[in-house]
Amino acid sequence: MGSIKFGPAGLGGVNEAISNLEKYKSLGLEACEIAFTYGIYIKKQKDAEEIGEAARKLGISLSIHAPYYINLNSEDKDIVEKSKDRILECLKVGTWMKATRIVFHPGYYSVKGTKVPFTNPPVKLGVTPDYKTETFEKIKTEIMEIMKIAKEKNYTPKLAPETTGKINVFGSAEEIASLVENTGCEFCIDFAHILAREKKIDYDLIKKLFFQKEWHVHFSGIEYGEKGEKNHKKTEKEELRKLLSNLPREKNIVIINESPYPVEDSILGVEMLRT
Repeated sequence: MGSIKFGPAGLGGVNEAISNLEKYKSLGLEACEIAFTYGIYIKKQKDAEEIGEAARKLGISLSIHAPYYINLNSEDKDIVEKSKDRILECLKVGTWMKATRIVFHPGYYSVKGTKVPFTNPPVKLGVTPDYKTETFEKIKTEIMEIMKIAKEKNYTPKLAPETTGKINVFGSAEEIASLVENTGCEFCIDFAHILAREKKIDYDLIKKLFFQKEWHVHFSGIEYGEKGEKNHKKTEKEELRKLLSNLPREKNIVIINESPYPVEDSILGVEMLRT
């Protein structure tokens, strides 16, 4: 048998980080994803090491979500280099605190330097448009370069590109699984994003694509439309119950909740798992 750990997206500021970890532990939570989504706010090595040590003593697994401002497929080389720098900075801070993974959105599809409109025809099985192939190859190359630098600098967290929720953004389940296969990186399966992108979740397909023992998962309620994800919302019990009933119990799974109520909804997950 494997294990399932729940935790929120968000740790709070440096000054309240350790007290928040203690609170999470008292609530039965065993994971936390530090949100650097709008900026890497933990700057000092001493702060990062103290937070990481507190998390280990409490038995809480830490991960980091890199800034949203990342596009490894930009036509602008400066944007790509700054994107890589942000990921590398997350890797550095993550090494200080011994975080497990750096989760990030890899980039956008693009044609001649512009974002691809959502009206592009859907991809048929076995047929991949040139722009998607080119995007994959570019992102693969950049991830491999980041991993090379990370190895040289002895950074320890694993890179975990995330499945994304909008159809004009690189990050279908198949694309992320292919990145894993071709680069040796890890992954983040965001089931809410998959639902928004595909309008359904094919759990059997996800299990085939991600056969690894360790899963890093995001989940929350989500509102979506024709273009995909609109915004996250409170996690409904029935949605969470369906997820838990479909997760493979032989794996070790961390579930990070990204709803507007991440702690409350993570507690709900713990309670449902126990019943």
